[in-house]
Amino acid sequence: MPTANDLTSRQRLVLRVFTAVAVVEAFTWVGLLTGMYFKYVPDAASATEVGVKVFGPIHGAVFVAYLVLAVVAWRVLRWHWATGLLALACSVPPLFTVVFEVWAARTGRLTPTRSRVRETVPA
Repeated sequence: MPTANDLTSRQRLVLRVFTAVAVVEAFTWVGLLTGMYFKYVPDAASATEVGVKVFGPIHGAVFVAYLVLAVVAWRVLRWHWATGLLALACSVPPLFTVVFEVWAARTGRLTPTRSRVRETVPA
């Protein structure tokens, strides 16, 4: 199985950015869920929308960035179609982007298999 050293610079960049955005997306989910708690759970006198107003747009932007990067990673890392669809589906439940990233790292899906890596011919 290839290691991170076998990746092209483009693949390493996509992998690094995809992993970072997956973690940030999970953190923005936590912020949005916390904001929703303070908006809907307390009594009417102490309810506030600040958390939702702050984390809503941030989470929305990071969510879209994650979807775009998942498609880019799908192509650049040459994922099987099921892996790509799973990456996209994991953007919906809270914190599942991190679950996907950990699973993909443990199962070698963040490193292309030898058959999917383009062989370079020395010039």
